[in-house]
Amino acid sequence: MASIKDVAQRAGVSTATVSRMMANKGYISEATRARVQKAVDDLDYRPNRVAQRLRERHSRILALIVSDIQNPFFGKLSRAIEKHSHSQGLNVFICNTDEDPEKEAHYLDQMLQEKVAGIIISPTRNALAPLRELRKKGIPIVTVDRQVSAEFDSVLIDNAEASRRLTTLAIQKGYRKIAGLFGANSFTAEERLKGFREALKAANLQPLAIERPAAFQEEGRKAMDRLLQHRPQPDAVICSSALIATGAFEALNESGTEIGFGCFDDLPWSTLVTPRITVISQPTDMIGETAYDLLRKRMKDPKRTASHIRLQGELIERESLRGAEAR
Repeated sequence: MASIKDVAQRAGVSTATVSRMMANKGYISEATRARVQKAVDDLDYRPNRVAQRLRERHSRILALIVSDIQNPFFGKLSRAIEKHSHSQGLNVFICNTDEDPEKEAHYLDQMLQEKVAGIIISPTRNALAPLRELRKKGIPIVTVDRQVSAEFDSVLIDNAEASRRLTTLAIQKGYRKIAGLFGANSFTAEERLKGFREALKAANLQPLAIERPAAFQEEGRKAMDRLLQHRPQPDAVICSSALIATGAFEALNESGTEIGFGCFDDLPWSTLVTPRITVISQPTDMIGETAYDLLRKRMKDPKRTASHIRLQGELIERESLRGAEAR
């Protein structure tokens, strides 16, 4: 692979001249510029982006690494973070991991090579070690939707409390055979499952059944199919994520079964079906704005104590939990 020295030698100029031309800085005569460009083309030279970033005083790029861009929550969150970043003259790289630790590690390594100004990430359970390494190298980090460790700034809703409210509403409406669909291998789902169990325990009830599918639409469909085969059949189901809920409701609708239904995230279709869906709506704009603000503070003061912001989800009551007696 050609180096900047090879280009300089071929063009008969100094490495500083090559560097200035590649960065489009300072005056360079047209003749010299033509010689350097020819040398670059002949040698198929590619600038060292790491070296370029190291020479820059401030990167203008933020990395946003989300676990599933198909999830409407992360789509809205990405838009909110991009909006706030753009208003401050910063660009955003958006990466999607599909909850895959290997993809996540790859993107984190890439962001180190790019020397991004900071990272906002919804981490997998395997993220702690690589995030610590990035922090050692001076890259500020904020986690969203989940908390991988108290040592990193984080922004998320109070998942357990929100799940308690949603489940308590189902109980108050007269449902007693309540089942749950909570994502596998997810910090967020674990917190929501905890609130689900607590609400049932407070009412001297036990979960009828709990399924732990991967947080994808098709897996939610399969899990709901299994619940519908359960005897006794549940009279209500609580879902922990948007994609699980989408697949679950499809299965429920196709079966023609009428049971109570509640989920997290106010989905685009949640008011277009009958009955309309009772949901916990997450404040995505506020999460995005708060995460961006925390990242900016971390950039200015890398040694500040980590902040952990827990926002409140909004319980939006609709007809899908209208009451067991209304079935």
